[in-house]
Amino acid sequence: MTAKNHRSGFVAVVGKPNVGKSTLVNALVGHKISIVTSKPHTTRHAILGVLTEPEHQVVFIDTPGLEQKQRTLMNRSMNRAALGALDGATIIMLVVQAGEWTAADDAALKLCSEAAAPCLIAINKVDRIHPKEKLLPFLQEIMGRHEFLEIVPISALKDKNIKQLKKVLINHLPFEEPLYPAEMLTDRGVRFHAAEVLREKLMESLRQEVPYGLGVEINEVAEDENGLLHIDAVIWVDRESHKGIVVGSGGQGIKRVGSAARLDLEEHLERKLHLDTKVKVKKNWSDNAQMLHQMGHDDGV
Repeated sequence: MTAKNHRSGFVAVVGKPNVGKSTLVNALVGHKISIVTSKPHTTRHAILGVLTEPEHQVVFIDTPGLEQKQRTLMNRSMNRAALGALDGATIIMLVVQAGEWTAADDAALKLCSEAAAPCLIAINKVDRIHPKEKLLPFLQEIMGRHEFLEIVPISALKDKNIKQLKKVLINHLPFEEPLYPAEMLTDRGVRFHAAEVLREKLMESLRQEVPYGLGVEINEVAEDENGLLHIDAVIWVDRESHKGIVVGSGGQGIKRVGSAARLDLEEHLERKLHLDTKVKVKKNWSDNAQMLHQMGHDDGV
């Protein structure tokens, strides 16, 4: 395959928190690249998801939700990760929720319009609009906001119009050689994935106020003489009271979360492993540059 008949490029997937960017990237790539929960700010890093097919390679950059109120160093790091993706993109894909346009969408669109790359908009969660005719005024409103490459209504969760979106994106990519090896799915390794899966299970299991004050650090990933993978993880919380909530009565909470994370990782890695978890308290860890660096927030913290 030569550059004359092969398309390649980077697609930065951006938007406000909780519009389904990670669900969409996972659907487009066909693999679980990013963790997904129902809570905003689940994605904290820019993550590559690579779709390689015979005549094209699309490198999706899943980004944290663009946050207007940057209260902590972590918030600012997340925004920098998203903005960095815009700088290197071939195409920008702005994701919005069907029937909903807020000031946060305005802010995201402004950043997209100021970037060098052309912008396509994916209108997600169209399955929630009933009857479908109610979507038409929203589409017309969108058309007046910016000169988008394309406007594509989709449902990432229901796999609606994903093939069409993929086709549209590919048609706008330049003719280039592949950017990465064909077997590569993401730029993230076992250590990162283990931390993210554990955080996903924690966010799913904890009540509303706790998830945003926790982070996961992987201290060690090692294989023993029997080929068993050992992963040593620390769950950081910023309040003593949250430690008790994470651990749960008699340690049952953290035991359930650890078991769920281990099973997910074993399926993903296709091997048995032992996951050891500890919960520690560090007040305001999300405003601590050293702590953020330890957790992989290296983009300008």
